[in-house]
This record gives sequence, C-alpha cells and structure tokens, in this order.
Amino acid sequence: MRVVFAAESALRELMRPAKINLASLGNRVAHLHWHVIARFSDDRHFPDSVWSEAQRAGVPRAIDRSALQLALHAHLQAAAE
Repeated sequence: MRVVFAAESALRELMRPAKINLASLGNRVAHLHWHVIARFSDDRHFPDSVWSEAQRAGVPRAIDRSALQLALHAHLQAAAE
C-alpha cells in the first residue's frame, strides 16, 4: 500500500486532478494489481468510472515521465522514513 499511496501522492502533486480513483483487480488469474487513476472534471467518463460509457470527448493530458519518476521516488523515500 505504501507504493500505491506514493503513486497517488505523486500524481496529485504533478497533475492536480479533481480526484484519484484507486482500483485493485485480479479477476481471472490469481494476482493483484492496482490502477491509480488521476481524474479530471473534463475527462471522458467523469464523474463515473473510467470503465463506464464515455460522456464527452475528453481532454488528453500529458505528464512529464521524468518528473513523475522523481516525485514517486521522493514520496517512496518519505514513506520509508
């Protein structure tokens, strides 16, 4: 959970989303993986789930991968202390 929360914090810091959706899945094969999804009021599905029917065209957003990597590292370090 430390990694999931660090990812959420890094996305909040860099993207300033309206909210974050956390989803844990592992339906068919015995495993667990997490989706940490930054949500915006103008995204295609907001306020419904990203797996629901689209309600509008939506606005694509880019993120600086290097900045995300640095932010994630910083949040993981802080969580370990």
